[in-house]
Amino acid sequence: MGFIIALLSGILMSIQGVFNTQVMKQTSMWVAAGFVQLTAFLVCITAWLFTGKKGISGLMNVSPRYMLLGGVIGAFITYTVIKSIEIMGPAKAAMVIVISQIVAAYFIELIGAFGVQKAEFDVKKFVWATITAVGIFMFSK
Repeated sequence: MGFIIALLSGILMSIQGVFNTQVMKQTSMWVAAGFVQLTAFLVCITAWLFTGKKGISGLMNVSPRYMLLGGVIGAFITYTVIKSIEIMGPAKAAMVIVISQIVAAYFIELIGAFGVQKAEFDVKKFVWATITAVGIFMFSK
């Protein structure tokens, strides 16, 4: 089930990136990014209203506090996805985004950053990430 959800996430991210880039072309970067964040907020509020309404006061107990920066990071994700699609096109941008996600996620696991359980270095994972990066580089040429 996790694989299917991740697959859906990738598809939705690609579609969203194209949509956001088109909105940006007709408005501006920060109008498009702000609209994305605002509509995401409205969807989250609506979903929260229908799924049990667990109190938001739990946010005051989040530790460490920097974990609350996900929305700030999300705004910059929106910006960087829009700009990369505008400059590189959807396919190349998506490939570079995916490989950077793989490398960053693996590094986070290797060092056990942000409370993630630390993983041991795996040569196979490193080789596959390298092959993927080389494939993306070759595709973009």
